[in-house]
Formats: sequence, C-alpha cells, structure tokens
Amino acid sequence: MIKTKWLVSIGMMIVLLMATPAVADELKADVIPPIPTSGMVTMVDLGAHKCIPCKMMAPIIEELQKEYTDRASIIFIDVWEHREQARRFGIRGIPTQIFYDKEGKEVGRHVGFLDKKSIVATFEKLGVLAID
Repeated sequence: MIKTKWLVSIGMMIVLLMATPAVADELKADVIPPIPTSGMVTMVDLGAHKCIPCKMMAPIIEELQKEYTDRASIIFIDVWEHREQARRFGIRGIPTQIFYDKEGKEVGRHVGFLDKKSIVATFEKLGVLAID
C-alpha cells in the first residue's frame, strides 16, 4: 500500500506519497509497452475496465493472449487511466481495436465489441494461424 504523510503548511494540506517496493512493482506493471511490437503482428485493444462492451471483451482478450503467446502481441490499454494514449491513437469511441502487421504498419481498425472469431480471422489474414 502507499504510505501517506499529511503536512499542514499555511492552511494547505500537502500529500506526500512514498512508494513501497510493492507499489513500485505495480507502477512498473502499468507501463505501456512499445506499440506495435517489433517483428510481430499486434492487436491493441483500447478501452476501459469500467466500459460495458470492454468488460465483455476482457475474457476474449485474456484467452487470445494465452493462445497467441509468442506468435502475436495482444495489448490492452485502459484509456480512462491513460488518456494520453487515446489522443496518441486518435480514439473517438471505445473499445477500439487496432491491428498492425509484422512490419508495424497499421492494417485495420474496429470500433465497438469485436468477437473472438473476427479477431482470429484478422490474425489469419495477417499470417498468424490459430493452433487447434
């Protein structure tokens, strides 16, 4: 947990946050990786943990991350927590999925819920086959 100390200075309260090692690890885990992933087909799902269609996609994203380990990069970014990423990628609605080929070129976008079958089909078009 984060330890806080309160100081009163001229009628103002200042919060000093001191990160413990556990908090430092949490902060590191929240770093956005390079996008697209070098040399890999990449799908970036930009959404929010509290958005209903995004919540519906979460188990699909988790399954795909396991199924495509070392074959495709699948990255989720919560744009409510990382607003600068919404601007960076020009997001106008969530969830938005952006697909990149192995060379790092954006090859497609989709706004809204996207089912697993459609994502797998896009990966296959980009040369990443599903393992049965």
